[in-house]
Amino acid sequence: MGLLDGKTALVTGAARGIGKAIALKFASEGANVAFTDIVIDENALNTEREIADYGVKAKGYASNAASFEESAQVVSTIVKEFGRIDILVNNAGITRDGLMMRMTEQQWDMVINVNLKSAFNFIHACTPVMMKQRSGSIINMASVVGVSGNAGQCNYSASKAGMIGLAKSIAKELGSRGVRANAIAPGFIITDMTNALSEEVKAEWAKTIPLRRGGTPEDVANVATFLASDLASYVSGQVIHCDGGMNT
Repeated sequence: MGLLDGKTALVTGAARGIGKAIALKFASEGANVAFTDIVIDENALNTEREIADYGVKAKGYASNAASFEESAQVVSTIVKEFGRIDILVNNAGITRDGLMMRMTEQQWDMVINVNLKSAFNFIHACTPVMMKQRSGSIINMASVVGVSGNAGQCNYSASKAGMIGLAKSIAKELGSRGVRANAIAPGFIITDMTNALSEEVKAEWAKTIPLRRGGTPEDVANVATFLASDLASYVSGQVIHCDGGMNT
């Protein structure tokens, strides 16, 4: 028996990386999984097949998470096809790094829209669904830099700090309807994005982490599974750091 048997999860930006790891972990625990990405290409179809291999219902949907209209439409479609949404993971995100003095308005707007506005879009669309069910778990993917800040990433840090504030506010708004909201703040996680860094840079990062290693997408997926499951039935409005002690 899985921790998420009978539940339906929606994970945004899940064709690869942390989102994919979360979708696969949820499926391994018995959840049916709907996921979104900007396009459903061969990579996304492979992800869909990998999820379905666990014997659960799985489907990927092409959707621009930064679009209010597209987000509402895809949530409506998922409810029709899956019957319900018990878990929402707001994972879609991008980076457009740069120092403030050189950052363009476009760099700022793109990151805020994809990282933060997308979470508003999907929470807004899922709220009536979860309120009617009188249950639900909303998980916002934040970051340690949303807590501590980071030079050269003011747009990304601001968007991730916003994800934390959003989760805490939604926890207070929807708690009386049985809906929980939390945030995960990953630290240095080894993904395709971080693998582009040199070995020297990754080694320097590791020195700042008490556990002396970068995390894996599966490390984050395990935390998300806890928050999505009934094991966390009395956990709401919290930020769980998954960073190897980096922000201690």
